Amino acid sequence: MSNKSIQYTVLARRFRPQNFSEVVGQEMVAKALQNAICADRVAHAYLFTGARGVGKTSMARILAKALNCPNSQDGIPCGDCEVCQNIAVGSDIDVLEIDGASNRGIDDIRSLRANVNVRSMRSQYKIYIIDEVHMLTKEAFNALLKTLEEPPPNVKFIFCTTEPNKLPDTILSRCQRFDFGYIEESSICNRLKQIAELEKVEVDESAIQLVARRAGGSMRDSQSIFDQLLSFGDSHLTAESVHRILGTASDERLIELIDALIDRKQDVALSLFESALNTGVQLNEFVDQLLNYLRDLSVVATGADQVTLLAISEINRSSLQKQTQIWGIQTCLAAFQILNEARNKMFRASHGRALVELALIRISLLEDLDQLCAMLTNGGQIPALPSRPQPAPQPQASMQNAVPAPEVNTSTQIEPPPQKKIEKKTEINSVVTQNSIETTTSTAELIPFRAGVESLLLAQLIEFNGDLIKDSLKGVESIAISGPKQLDLQFSKSYNFSKQYCERPEIMVKLEGSLEKLTGERIKIRLLESKASSEKTTENQSNPSQAKKRVEQRDLSPVSDDFLQEALAVFNATSVRVSVLNKQAEDEKEDS
Repeated sequence: MSNKSIQYTVLARRFRPQNFSEVVGQEMVAKALQNAICADRVAHAYLFTGARGVGKTSMARILAKALNCPNSQDGIPCGDCEVCQNIAVGSDIDVLEIDGASNRGIDDIRSLRANVNVRSMRSQYKIYIIDEVHMLTKEAFNALLKTLEEPPPNVKFIFCTTEPNKLPDTILSRCQRFDFGYIEESSICNRLKQIAELEKVEVDESAIQLVARRAGGSMRDSQSIFDQLLSFGDSHLTAESVHRILGTASDERLIELIDALIDRKQDVALSLFESALNTGVQLNEFVDQLLNYLRDLSVVATGADQVTLLAISEINRSSLQKQTQIWGIQTCLAAFQILNEARNKMFRASHGRALVELALIRISLLEDLDQLCAMLTNGGQIPALPSRPQPAPQPQASMQNAVPAPEVNTSTQIEPPPQKKIEKKTEINSVVTQNSIETTTSTAELIPFRAGVESLLLAQLIEFNGDLIKDSLKGVESIAISGPKQLDLQFSKSYNFSKQYCERPEIMVKLEGSLEKLTGERIKIRLLESKASSEKTTENQSNPSQAKKRVEQRDLSPVSDDFLQEALAVFNATSVRVSVLNKQAEDEKEDS
């Protein structure tokens, strides 16, 4: 085996950090551990948590070297002694590395408990590094619990895991926990540049940025990808080489595809998609890139200029800004949901390409959701529902004796109440002229301010205003026209609070404004309080015939009849004459 092949075999391990200062992106953790060693406040158990490839196991080895190195100064191991070198390669007899995934049973922990009391051979501490500790079984954790709580003074435990939520609380409470965060893209780029210089390989800045973005905050993943890139054999590595090795699409191809979707050019978008697959772009990788691109669009649409882009480089941020000005954040989010749904279905389907193509077509059909939301928020009109057909024109002869229809105003539209079933209590025959029935389409009909429309005015006032005014107007006991330009609203005594609320100047302005829109006239509203019910009862007892007459008049009034009012509202008609069909009621009227 040649020397070059030996170097290639150990390339992923050669650049592993050997002291606290070399751990990239975890400076706070390194500083805390180093200070603990200097102050002689080292805990008996540590828990290192974080994503893969962020330096957990490397930090555990560095801590072990700092504790056992005979030449360490200020918590920094020398790295040259035999102890440091053996710990670096994992062969030291006093530092035992255990894989929790393959040694997860209770028998393995029993063996550990049996050997934990054996003193270290040549170092100050006996250190157990258990990687992927969350893989241990429940029984193994229970067996380890007592030893972890009260270990011998010369024993230290270092646990590493990517899923701390799977550890029992009894274990977590006995460890000092350090969370390892994702490594910044700039830090990964700087480290890859150092490796390229040491390997004497020329690599473009764009290629290094692609590798760093693809690593997703993991230093180990970036080194593995860079190792694969170096094995490509070119003396000069470019971004194109990275895309060809990883099966990804270039920034320009992604921008062109999204531009085609924004312009609703389905044929161009599908052609670009097919061209990308034919040039070696992997389907899953391409969809992931598009998802990250839509994420970047959403980030740019919010104005977060300091947030790192995931799909393309920073030099293309201006292209994203132009696209977001056309699409808007709502459309970007909708496109992301459509493509993400297709990505999830690809795991269970064999026709992944068809799913992605259909998703791209759906994205190209998206409307400008931001513009629609702004229109609705600012009071923009919604497309009207199809209007009912107008009745056929009547012969001229039947229109001679007709009563003129009310004046029509095109500025206000009052919707008739929905039709519903009403139980008819009094049989009344209403003679309605043909020309008094009109169906409104785009225009609206004003309510004439005259006797007989008081109930309709009150109902429309209730519907025309907000919830607070609507609830207050429900306390109106009676309504009457007391003058040419005056309307009286009489509240029941039990609704005195509602009357006081409506007497506020701003509420009165709203009520009179609503009444002006309904009638087309400036009407003054007067609020009254009803008399005591006992006075009405006394009056009725003193003059029963007069009370009976008022009852009859109320029953015979077209305004008080629910069935007639509902019919008039449904057909938007006006009552001309009322004929009483109840013979007994008519006879009583004549006798009175």
